[in-house]
Amino acid sequence: MAKDTDYHFHQKPKRNAEFFTPPNLLKTKVGLGGLPDTVLDKAQAHIETNPADFRPLGEAYLENLENGVKQARTPPETLDQETIIAHMLFPVMQLKANGGMFHYDLVTHISDKLIQFLEVIDDANPDALEIVMAFHTTIKAILLAQIKGNGGKRGDELYKALVDACHRYFEKYPEKK
Repeated sequence: MAKDTDYHFHQKPKRNAEFFTPPNLLKTKVGLGGLPDTVLDKAQAHIETNPADFRPLGEAYLENLENGVKQARTPPETLDQETIIAHMLFPVMQLKANGGMFHYDLVTHISDKLIQFLEVIDDANPDALEIVMAFHTTIKAILLAQIKGNGGKRGDELYKALVDACHRYFEKYPEKK
C-alpha cells in the first residue's frame, strides 16, 4: 500500500478514537529483563503460522458496526451524535487492531481510513452512513474472500474507491467553521 498523505481527508478531527494501553500484568509478574532470542523466535514463528481464523471475530465486529449504523438511522432521543458515532467507532477500532495480527493488512488499512472519517464528520447523516456501509461491505468482502496481506492492486483499487467516496462527501458537506 502506498503511504497515506491524506490523513483525516484534510479535515480537522472533531473527536479522537483513543487507544488505551492496558497494564501489562504479565510484565509486573515476571519483572524487568529480556527474553532469550530462542523464546522470541519461537513466539514470532507461532504468530506467523497461527492457524486461528479471524473471520468469525471480524464478522462479529462488522455486525456491531452494522448495529451502530441501524441505531444512527433511527436514534433514540437520549443519544447525542457523539455517542452515536462512538457506537460505530468502537467495532472499527477493533477491526483495525486485530486485522493485521491475523494477516488481514487490508482490513487494518481500510479500517484506519474509516476511523479517520468517523473522527471528522459532524454528524451521522444518511450520506455519512452510506459511506460507513460502503466500508462495511468492502471489509466483509475481504473477509469472505479471505484476502490476506495488502490485497495487491485490487486492494489499492478498493481503498482508493473508498477514499474517493469520502472526498465526495466532504465536497458536499464542507467543514463547518
